[in-house]
Amino acid sequence: MSLLHRAATIAAIFASITGLAGASTPGFALQINQPINAQPTSMVPAVAVTQTPSDSQTPAVDPADPAPSSEKPTTSYASLADAVAAQSDDDARSDDLQCLAGAIYFESKGEPLSGQLAVAEVIINRSKSGRFPGSICSVVTQPGQFSFVRGGHVPEINANRNYRTALAVARVALADAWDSPASKALFFHARRVNANFNRTQVASIGNHIFYR
Repeated sequence: MSLLHRAATIAAIFASITGLAGASTPGFALQINQPINAQPTSMVPAVAVTQTPSDSQTPAVDPADPAPSSEKPTTSYASLADAVAAQSDDDARSDDLQCLAGAIYFESKGEPLSGQLAVAEVIINRSKSGRFPGSICSVVTQPGQFSFVRGGHVPEINANRNYRTALAVARVALADAWDSPASKALFFHARRVNANFNRTQVASIGNHIFYR
């Protein structure tokens, strides 16, 4: 190839390359100006946000942890007799238990179990009412309320079947293990007593009438 012919060939190749560079290809300029790894300017990088539980949010609970409960476990009985029979006499006898059992014994031994429970309910209700002394023993020994009280004390009772029943009924009442038909009563008297109570009668059980 002559020197002149070679120069002409090189000039032709250069012109061809220059023409391609100036060609208008759709999107070509954008592709050139846009960095390969750039993201659209409208996108905002994700930011990790830690939320603090508000009052309306419930914290996650580990299923392995027992659910907190303010309710004490209860035992269901088929009858009051079953509830009384289920009580153990091996448990320690608190002052409240012994005062309540003594009142049940002296006031209602031999009465139906529901009548004995109703007597216990009267004493418990009084201790909570704010109208009587604030403890069971102080309600039982309050002057002028129960004729069996001697010198401000409940007399000692020899162990017998009626007293064991009274203790069991007292435990049922203190544990609120059975609903009494006289649950709101604050007063009672024997049927033989002609008492003109200006009070609302709530129950009549055995030989007693109960009022609130």
